[in-house]
Amino acid sequence: MDSSGPVGPGCRGGALSARPECSPHPSDSTQLVQECLKQFEVTEAQLRQIQASLLGSMEQALLGQNGPAPAVRMLPAYVGSTPHGTEQGDFVVLELGATGASLRVLWVTLTGTEGSRVEPRSREFVIPPDVMLGPGQQLFDFAARCLAEFLEALPVHSRTLPLGFNFSFPCHQTGLDQSTLISWTKGFKCSDVEGQDVVRLLREALKRQGVTSLSVVAVVNDTVGTMMGCDPGLGPCEVGLVVDTGTNACYMEEARHVAALDEDRGRVCVSVEWGSFGDDRALGLVLTPFDHALDLESLNPGAQRFEKLIGGLYLGELVRLVLAHLAQHGLLFGGCTPPALLSRGTLGLEHVAELQDPSAGTARVLTVLQSLGLSPGASDVGLVQSVCMAVSTRAARLCATALAAVLGRLQHSREQQALQLSVATGGRVLARLPRFRSLLQETVMLLAPECSVTFIPSEDGGGRGVAVVTAVAARLAAHRCLLEETLAPFRLDQEQLVVVQAQMREAMAQGLRGEASSLRMLPTYVRATPDGSERGDFLALDLGGTHFRVLLVRVAAGGVQITSQVYAIPEQVAQGTGRQLFDHIVDCIVDFQQRQGLSGQSLPLGFTFSFPCRQLGLDQGILLTWTKGFNASDCEGQDVVTLLREAIGRRQAVELNVVAIVNDTVGTMMSCGYEDHRCEVGLIVGTGTNACYMEELQNVAGVPGDSGRMCINMEWGAFGDDGRLSVPSTCFDASVDRASINPGKQRFEKLISGMYLGEIVRHILLHLNSLGVLFRGQQTQRLQSRDIFKTKFLSEIESDSLALRQVRAILEDLGLPLTSDDALVVREVCQAVSRRAAQLCGAGVAAVVEKIRENRGLEELAVTVGVDGTLYKLHPHFSSLVADTVRALAPRCAVTFLQSEDGSGKGAALVTAVACRLAQMARV
Repeated sequence: MDSSGPVGPGCRGGALSARPECSPHPSDSTQLVQECLKQFEVTEAQLRQIQASLLGSMEQALLGQNGPAPAVRMLPAYVGSTPHGTEQGDFVVLELGATGASLRVLWVTLTGTEGSRVEPRSREFVIPPDVMLGPGQQLFDFAARCLAEFLEALPVHSRTLPLGFNFSFPCHQTGLDQSTLISWTKGFKCSDVEGQDVVRLLREALKRQGVTSLSVVAVVNDTVGTMMGCDPGLGPCEVGLVVDTGTNACYMEEARHVAALDEDRGRVCVSVEWGSFGDDRALGLVLTPFDHALDLESLNPGAQRFEKLIGGLYLGELVRLVLAHLAQHGLLFGGCTPPALLSRGTLGLEHVAELQDPSAGTARVLTVLQSLGLSPGASDVGLVQSVCMAVSTRAARLCATALAAVLGRLQHSREQQALQLSVATGGRVLARLPRFRSLLQETVMLLAPECSVTFIPSEDGGGRGVAVVTAVAARLAAHRCLLEETLAPFRLDQEQLVVVQAQMREAMAQGLRGEASSLRMLPTYVRATPDGSERGDFLALDLGGTHFRVLLVRVAAGGVQITSQVYAIPEQVAQGTGRQLFDHIVDCIVDFQQRQGLSGQSLPLGFTFSFPCRQLGLDQGILLTWTKGFNASDCEGQDVVTLLREAIGRRQAVELNVVAIVNDTVGTMMSCGYEDHRCEVGLIVGTGTNACYMEELQNVAGVPGDSGRMCINMEWGAFGDDGRLSVPSTCFDASVDRASINPGKQRFEKLISGMYLGEIVRHILLHLNSLGVLFRGQQTQRLQSRDIFKTKFLSEIESDSLALRQVRAILEDLGLPLTSDDALVVREVCQAVSRRAAQLCGAGVAAVVEKIRENRGLEELAVTVGVDGTLYKLHPHFSSLVADTVRALAPRCAVTFLQSEDGSGKGAALVTAVACRLAQMARV
């Protein structure tokens, strides 16, 4: 084919006729040229069609679906974090492919947030044509020699410097320092490289050339380098765009959307590799005969079709083909076609930039054309400029369309209606063609109006960005070590949990025998669980937190019906005098009776009192110690039923029949026991934590009788208060304990329950912040506030249904200046703290069910554990972690966990109902 490009009619719609016999009139020439250049116009409808097609290809590639290969590759770059601005150190960068037929080496010094910026030192080496097209080893040896020559003049001082390798070709990365070349582009065609790991090839070349002072840490393409080189002080920059010899974009995608990674947390930079878009003929509507001619003459016909419409390697060639075509048709240069227009590569990007520069006068354009061996007339100047403008305008609009597709993908993946972000831009096309940049902005606004985009030019072609990638990798590795070191004590293995189980078994036995033990093992005088025959109306009281409930419980053949009212316990009452507290409770009961029309009736009443008590009978409970923020005076050591009855006596015309005092844990067991008769264990994991179970009466010292069973209130929150708990105690646990209202007490509870987990997390976050792992090391005053980090945040942050954006929103509401990395670290801290809590809870349950199994001499035990508490119920993983731990530690026990619907209230009524049933049976 004639290298001059299309001949004959040559334009869509027959815009040009065959070559005329004589030159047309100048005005006719202008009209005919404009008609020809209409081929480069792309309508808004076509742009939107391309935008949708490219977005579809991106999503198909992310999903990794079977079927035809997508038009774009969407390659993970294994860059999981954008810079903080704190990165420091000296780095060497090797750029290959970013600037066409040259190689660049840079020495980049990063000075963090405090130091003054040091400009990179760089040197460019021209790559000989035979090296670009020769054996791969020759190319990498050339690169190694350039690196060695560059370092000779610099202060290396026998150190090993980290090297970032900017390799700007389509690659398949499997790690930050592992990258397999998919295909050459931009005029390179070295043999024996495609399908090979280019980092390995570079390392081998460095070794052959004796360069020992460099360690290849990361391989990065120029687009990723451009994004990472963006100044963090200008706001979050999570998109990179390069239009140079070739063109490409990258952006930070949610890792869970990248099928190739099999990762569900954080973000990862994805290289779109959009240069190949259109290889499947998706661009047919906008391709001209000139594009087809250029493609056929290229080194890779049929490939990189989108890049050939935009990249700087091709814009000059497209202009040459159009000019040659017009000259052959007598519309330019007096009808003569100079040899310069018939030779490939005559016009480069620099010529296109000069020819369409609006500040360049006619004389300057004439000079440029004459330097190319052309003989332009005065009328040719405007026509040549029109050709350059048409070709570059189409390129800019198509580039903007592809960028709009990326922005659309970001909106979708982050579930945001509006998007505000910065796009880092690099490459000589954007730098040399001012009109290109303005068209890019205008078209993005047209196609993505809901996106507010700030374009930030790269300062050094992405070289600094490659150094930043390398520095960020080093920072993340150092922070990972600090995080692992901090969380190591929270990661309990099977051996440690077995020891905890054994220690609890020993403490249980000691407590049952009446010996000194951190487990009180208190008899509750509840001797049976419900059998389903209970009937009647009962009142229940529930005191165990900042709110107090009064309930009317109707137990009938069809089930249990509950009516309840919640009353607040003011802090001044909870920490005032005992008389104030119990008078307030009676006032609430009277109010409830009046609301329910029960005034004057004396119903059996069960009192759920969720504090450690030593019971002397079913209706006698001596308060041992207040917990959960209560500290009412003159109560510890007193029978709380007596205190309640005295308060009833002070309130005239009130009759209440207090039958039973019940711990909330016992109430939970009894409530679940009504639904499942195998339920013989109660577990609370909420503000506090506790457990109870049905023990053989013969094992309970201090209670007469050797037959039957009795529910034992373990009060296991105090387990380990005697120092006999082998779980590693961290400095964070110690800080929480010191700041509590009961230092040195309730050690097990302080490792497990909802009152304390948020505080443990807060202290860990403060520590990590002081190490620079979180919040860029900038101290945040809000995090200094006690109890600012609620335990409910653990449940929300660890929820599988919450995207990272929502996790960040939760934490930003606390005034924490988070990055995506910070959100991941906070989530990992929450996971470690809650996992330890669940495993310790599971070890305790395992000790209990194994005790029941051995008590009864069974090979296998099937038992149900009734559970209540907001932490257990609301945390997304706590319950499954407890169950997993129990299965591992008590393999001969088939344990079912049944959540209580209203253990504290309904359970108290059922304890009363069972007591009434047993009393009735005794009378009979």
